[in-house]
Amino acid sequence: MFCIFVISHMISKHDNLFYNKNLQSYANSLRKEMTKAEACLWKYVLRARQLKGFQFRRQRPVLNYIADFMCKELMLIIEVDGITHYFEETIKKDEIRQKNLESAGFTVLRFSDEEVLNNIHAVFNYLEDWIEKKTNLQI
Repeated sequence: MFCIFVISHMISKHDNLFYNKNLQSYANSLRKEMTKAEACLWKYVLRARQLKGFQFRRQRPVLNYIADFMCKELMLIIEVDGITHYFEETIKKDEIRQKNLESAGFTVLRFSDEEVLNNIHAVFNYLEDWIEKKTNLQI
């Protein structure tokens, strides 16, 4: 519990972390139309503080992007990539997006639709391990 306390006090609860309200209506529509993989990750791993007690937000406008999932306390963005993310043009856009988000202080973790749908336990375990390492470094 000490780790969570330290991190939550490093980042103010009132800090919106590059929230882009101009993308709010688009984010709202994406929340209603999540992919199957996004919906599974949300339901079985991220919602209701299931992952080590951390709060995640889905389809969160940040900078000029909409992150699939974001945890403010961890400065973590999780992206679930479908088949369109394998196209050359999309790969280039994702690289720019990731650099911009990392420049703002976020860590971006990516999982494919297949990873989430076929082995959600491995995704859960990977995220738990990542959080464990991150919070232990913060003490």
